[in-house]
Amino acid sequence: MSFIERPFHPTTLVSVARAAVKGRRRQHETRRLLAHLRESDERLRTALHAGRLTAWEFDFATSRLTVSDEGRSILGLSGLQEIGLDELLQGIAPDDRTQVIQALGRSVATGEDFATDLRFGRPDGALLWLEVRARLVRDGTGSPRRFVGLASDITARKSAEMALQDMNEQLEKRVEERTAQLRSAHDELLAEIAERERTEAQLRQMQKLESIGQLTGGVAHDFNNLLTAVIGNLELLRKRVPANPSSERLIDGAMQGAQRGAALTQRLLAFARHQALDARPVDLGELVRGMDDLLHRSLGPSVTMIQDLPAGIPPAHVDANQVELALLNLAVNSRDAMPEGGTLTLALDLAETDAASDLAAGRYVRLTVSDTGAGMDSETLRKAIEPFFSTKDVGKGTGLGLSMIHGLAQQLKGALRLFSTPGQGTRAELWLPVARGAAHVAAPEPPAEESDEKRRATLLFVDDDFLIGLSTTSLLEDLGHTVVKASSGPEALEVLRSGGPIDLMITDYAMPGMTGLELAEQARALRPDLPILLATGYADLPTRPKFALPRLSKPYQQQQLAEQIQNLLG
Repeated sequence: MSFIERPFHPTTLVSVARAAVKGRRRQHETRRLLAHLRESDERLRTALHAGRLTAWEFDFATSRLTVSDEGRSILGLSGLQEIGLDELLQGIAPDDRTQVIQALGRSVATGEDFATDLRFGRPDGALLWLEVRARLVRDGTGSPRRFVGLASDITARKSAEMALQDMNEQLEKRVEERTAQLRSAHDELLAEIAERERTEAQLRQMQKLESIGQLTGGVAHDFNNLLTAVIGNLELLRKRVPANPSSERLIDGAMQGAQRGAALTQRLLAFARHQALDARPVDLGELVRGMDDLLHRSLGPSVTMIQDLPAGIPPAHVDANQVELALLNLAVNSRDAMPEGGTLTLALDLAETDAASDLAAGRYVRLTVSDTGAGMDSETLRKAIEPFFSTKDVGKGTGLGLSMIHGLAQQLKGALRLFSTPGQGTRAELWLPVARGAAHVAAPEPPAEESDEKRRATLLFVDDDFLIGLSTTSLLEDLGHTVVKASSGPEALEVLRSGGPIDLMITDYAMPGMTGLELAEQARALRPDLPILLATGYADLPTRPKFALPRLSKPYQQQQLAEQIQNLLG
């Protein structure tokens, strides 16, 4: 309301009216601004509530902390009139207080905005995650005046992040486990492929050796037939040629060559596992000790021999003669591997093994021959038992020594195992099956009877080979016997059916049409008491007779024929 004193001038009236209108307008403008401010404040409160945001302000001069009502509700402090700074800091998780204080100090020092995430414990025990942001306000002198900022409740987001992190960790763990399983499966697959390739290579090698063995056995058998004729004719020639040093020397040379050929065929048959064996319980300790002189002579003075032969080792089921030959071969190989001298160790022990590729499960007597020689590399060791493979100079070995020992071990149901390192020597292990009975002790042979009546007999000799028939018939007739020859099984049966006197039948095994075993069975049906001698170079015959037959190994000499006939005719 405005007042004008009378009398007034019109100009004054207009001025007062204008001032009143302007004041009224200002009043209306102020009302409008206040209403807008109230509306803005309400919108701000609504936004802060909707976003669960807390407005706060800290005054440096009064150290007073002001928190909005929404913030008090979020923090669980709605019943308090004021919130002290120390009280607020006590609510912050101990692990987060240091980073909060450091962030506040950094903001005051540099002027950068305060920003941090922290955990706050409500009075009711709930733990909140808060995202706090603030800006530093300075006064005219640049001194810090107050912090003004916001805090938001990010508990749900943090819980989701931690759940996602746990899920990721679990997923990574499962991926690692699955990757490890796949890697293990891959490694197992590679190992199986490698093992399959190794097995296939071994199978191919075994098939190759088996083929070579079959071929070698057949060749050796045929060669034995030829040597039988050669040795027989040489023996007869020695008796019929007038005594002459030159002739004797030639015959001796031919006989030695034939005997060396016979020894070679024995090695071939041993490799092919076709040699005839006389396996029985043998004390290997006594066998090795009995070879002491022979081994020392074979090794020479530059090689020291050590024997480790403990008592109590059970006998092995072996052919003593063949094991002696195998041991001598191993010793000579060791000697040749130590040209400058060294040590050879012979050891004997009892070993047990589970089923392996080269051995059945069970107990074995293990004869070990070790040397300190040059040794072999892996490639040489792999080929060592192959027939005709040799590291010796030409003319110094046939390459059949180790293959013969390998074949002998397999034929005895044992194994030969070789271990070697270049420069550190070689160890050969001969695994031989333990015998069930006591060791065999050779009994002295009874003196042969010299009665001419018992030495004279009518013999039926059966062989399809003309040369063998000719030479063996001459050998038998030279012994004083009467010989009836037959070149086949059916021809021999016709002789037996004729009823003529036959005291003994000697037959070859390998004959076309009818084998020696088949002939023996039919001959016994005709003459049950007829003594029969089977001449063969094979150990394992394709068929088994219904009765035991004595065997004469090819090539044989006249003395062996005489002894067998003497034993059978008594």
